[in-house]
Amino acid sequence: MAEHVTHGFGPLYGEQSDTLILGSFPSVKSREQAFFYGHPQNRFWKILAAVYEWPVPEGVDPARMPVEMKRDFILRSRLALYDVIEECEITGSSDASIRGVIPADLLPILAGSRIMRIFVNGKTAEKYYVKYQEPVTGIRAVTLPSSSPANAAWSLERLTAEWRRLLTGQG
Repeated sequence: MAEHVTHGFGPLYGEQSDTLILGSFPSVKSREQAFFYGHPQNRFWKILAAVYEWPVPEGVDPARMPVEMKRDFILRSRLALYDVIEECEITGSSDASIRGVIPADLLPILAGSRIMRIFVNGKTAEKYYVKYQEPVTGIRAVTLPSSSPANAAWSLERLTAEWRRLLTGQG
């Protein structure tokens, strides 16, 4: 059953942030934690830990690191995180069920940082970014293959290599 849901937490960015990564809308787990990519099966944190060489202790899953450590890592890496949708009708965490979109306002992030590049995490984020944000920001986003576990066609190794290539130009 679809329900009207608001994002529930604000963007993460700092004055030095130069790269913005946008998801579509927070999952149920992310909304419960009031932080990005909260579902432990989402590969987002593993990918970024590898790409930006986050010194995660041996045997520790980056997705299970404390929110404060994730926040510090993002800011130290000069990244910014948010989502393209502020409110919508959604069933659970299903991107396919999204209706009645109210887009997020990205202008405060752009005004309060040094964002030069915008990336979207997956095709749903790309669809809504192109529809709602690109006309406002004037910045064309680069689409990253989705870190979602639903994107089973991409292994963690392949995702990491592609994110590294797109985010850093290496690989």
